[in-house]
Amino acid sequence: MSLVPVAEAEARATELDEADAIIFGSPTYMGGVSAEFARFKDWTSKRWLEGTLRNKLAAGFTASASWNGDKHNTLYQLLTLALQHGMVWVGLGLPPGYNHSKGSAEDLNRLGASVGAMAQANADQGIEGVAASDFRTMESLGRRVAEAAVRWQEEPLAQAA
Repeated sequence: MSLVPVAEAEARATELDEADAIIFGSPTYMGGVSAEFARFKDWTSKRWLEGTLRNKLAAGFTASASWNGDKHNTLYQLLTLALQHGMVWVGLGLPPGYNHSKGSAEDLNRLGASVGAMAQANADQGIEGVAASDFRTMESLGRRVAEAAVRWQEEPLAQAA
């Protein structure tokens, strides 16, 4: 497992090419991916021409300062990028939390996402303000992708098309 900042993607392209799965992440700014991620997204068009990301598993996560912040739009941009590359998207797979009278902000998936993982932090706190439950939700997504990657590798005929 490697963390590849989008600014280093071109220099570390081999890592991306050899990965079984890629989890895309971007903060949500003004209802979409960050400018840095948009540059990365454009850079991947070279990979698209070569098909290097085809049949890899993909997932995504985002965070914003606002509770809603149009995070779904960012996740759909990540999903669309993955599908354009012929990747196989892995959703969050968790029921929504914190949506009933016995729920709490400590619930897994407290923001009720399904497409990918979401986090919220106050603008003046940055990553230090991300709730522990949001980090646990992202960890759950990572585990799900890792488990899916193992199954995907065990079923090579399923991806032969």
